[in-house]
Amino acid sequence: MLFLAPRTLPSKESATMQRHLFVAITSIAAATTFLAGCGKKEEAPAPAPVAEAPKPAEPAGADPKLFLTQPLAIDIYSADPSAHVFNGKIYIYPSHDFDSGIPSDDLGNQYAMKDYQVLSMDSIGGPVTVHPVALDIKDVAWAKEKMWAPDAAEKDGKYYLYFPVKDKEGVFRIGAAVGDAPEGPFKAQPEAIKNSFSMDPAVFKDSDGKYYMYFGGLWGGQLQHWKTGKHTPQDDSQPPDDKPALYPKVARMADNMVEFAEKPKDLKIVDENGKTILSGDHVRRFFEASWMHKYKDNYYFSYSTGDTHTISYAMGKSPYGPFTYKGVILQPVLGWTNHHSIVEVDGKWYIFYHDTQRSNGVNHLRNVKQPIEITYNEDGTIQPIDAYFGDDIPPGSKAPEAPAAPEPAAAPAAN
Repeated sequence: MLFLAPRTLPSKESATMQRHLFVAITSIAAATTFLAGCGKKEEAPAPAPVAEAPKPAEPAGADPKLFLTQPLAIDIYSADPSAHVFNGKIYIYPSHDFDSGIPSDDLGNQYAMKDYQVLSMDSIGGPVTVHPVALDIKDVAWAKEKMWAPDAAEKDGKYYLYFPVKDKEGVFRIGAAVGDAPEGPFKAQPEAIKNSFSMDPAVFKDSDGKYYMYFGGLWGGQLQHWKTGKHTPQDDSQPPDDKPALYPKVARMADNMVEFAEKPKDLKIVDENGKTILSGDHVRRFFEASWMHKYKDNYYFSYSTGDTHTISYAMGKSPYGPFTYKGVILQPVLGWTNHHSIVEVDGKWYIFYHDTQRSNGVNHLRNVKQPIEITYNEDGTIQPIDAYFGDDIPPGSKAPEAPAAPEPAAAPAAN
């Protein structure tokens, strides 16, 4: 670049030149600012956050005002509560429901439970502890599927879990598992209890220290396959309506608590005239959910009537019966099944039960409820309880359709 010496100008010319130079510089600066402003892009606003699609919600629960008591405050579905008091604490041995996705049918294939978790509480109405898995189906060598309603017993500091499950051939058997604590874990015996069949075991300790198991269940419980005394799965029929109903079974437990001391016997239920309850008498005949308790000098055998949905009971003077039908303890609840246990806690007697309040009628998603105190009359009979104030007829065997999944979140609109 060539630098030239400045030229000296007269004062007037110099002033004029300075003004022209100032105007030029100012114009260039303004033009530069204008062009820069035109070329600068306006910053776009930050995009709205993309909302994640919410997880499918569990079914909406039913109106709490329709129920005498509310579900236990736990985060699992549970059913078929077998309650006991061990070491001054309440332990509940329930089925563990979950949504298997299997369509509902009269054989209960939708109830595909595969493990057990024990519940405990220090007192009626107190906080509930959900213990870790006490027994898983994968740890039962002979089992295939469907871990249904269990029960438990204690003897000499050992705890015994009794459970029905289908074996590798699809036949319901009853297993025994042993543990050192009421909540488990339990170790299953290598084989099912010999001569066991069907479902819903309930083990009762009599005042003389002897233990008895009561069991059986119609339809999916397969009791009808044993009506001849032998296993005849090809004959799924019930006795004719004018013939005696199928009986629940009873067997005394051996000293080791994992075997029967005898072959199972029929437990007869008769009417007030001593006549056997008939197969067609669906209001009174046994269906499933055996339970035995003793109050004063009376034995109480209680059970579900199945398709008429009540917990009914009969009274007797021996753990073997016969038992005379007396009436209903628990009226129908919300849901198809009705299953219970009766236990004394701090000098009062309570019925533990389940319904489908949380899932609003989805039959395979049940919840154990806060128990209800029962009242005995002077003659030993029990005053009936109505725990559900909704429709008189509970939902049918077909579960409601599962709630629809929520729609995916919409993408944000373009600017």
